[in-house]
Amino acid sequence: MKQKIITMLELQDTMNTKVNPDWRHAGYEWYRAIWMEAAEMLEHYGWKWWKKQNPDAMQVKLEVVDIVHFMLSIRLLQKGSMKDIAVGIANDFENSMQAEDIRKSIECLALLTLTDQGAHFSFIAGIMKFLEMPFDELYEIYVGKNVLNIFRQDNGYKEGSYQKIWNDREDNEHLADILQVLDCDSATFRDDVYNRLQQTYQKEVAA
Repeated sequence: MKQKIITMLELQDTMNTKVNPDWRHAGYEWYRAIWMEAAEMLEHYGWKWWKKQNPDAMQVKLEVVDIVHFMLSIRLLQKGSMKDIAVGIANDFENSMQAEDIRKSIECLALLTLTDQGAHFSFIAGIMKFLEMPFDELYEIYVGKNVLNIFRQDNGYKEGSYQKIWNDREDNEHLADILQVLDCDSATFRDDVYNRLQQTYQKEVAA
């Protein structure tokens, strides 16, 4: 787990740097992004008692991944090596916290984040338990989504030249196909994802 968390931290630093090379001193309100995403997570799960709602588990998981992006950014601002930061995050995952149900757990995450503007991985771990979402699933989706974001930037996303639709399918769909055939435990997983994206992009866009 610790090595995978280090990989996630490195990817997050790479992505943040592509957006703003001086992101560590930009004063971004990462905490605000977390509680806003938490609200979206609750919306996808469902909370309205006056109408029938079925939880959209996959969308809730994707919101978990989005929140983890911002939490990693907060931790990267702390002093210490990547290894030390990864150890702290791993300890949080191993000591998960949760309320009596997932809705209240999401609210606790939002409340704590607003209170101290910190990154509460222990509550993310608790929410993941309600979703029956193992760490490896979080890792796989996170790496895939992060590498796709980096790939987009490398291929003209910011300039507007990137083509998000490849042969009538969104790049997210192509990413899902790629993740199904790759081994997330491989030491070259993130590079494998990027290379497959590049191969598919060149093939589909050229076609």
